[in-house]
Amino acid sequence: MVLVIGLMLTAALAAHVWKPGAAERAVVRSGGQVIAELELHGDHVLSVPGPLGVTRVRVAEGRVRVESDPSPLQLCVKRGWLAHPGDVAVCLPNQVSVELEGATKRYDTLAY
Repeated sequence: MVLVIGLMLTAALAAHVWKPGAAERAVVRSGGQVIAELELHGDHVLSVPGPLGVTRVRVAEGRVRVESDPSPLQLCVKRGWLAHPGDVAVCLPNQVSVELEGATKRYDTLAY
């Protein structure tokens, strides 16, 4: 009985700790400086200049993504849609990043 209660308590605690919450805004940076803080409602595109060219960031349906980037490997574009607080897309060669912020961040093992 004690083992079953312990397992149930552990499962409930884990679900509470890893619960992502809702994202409130996207912070867009270029060269380490905040360029824009975007609300996640509506559908709009932001063009962000960087050393290699322009990075396009799209907001739609409460989420955000890097739509296009001049970086050679396109890793930030391949990251896809960001929807939870703490999600980040970094276009390193072009020095542009997009991070979602909210009341709480998703649990991260680096913060452990």
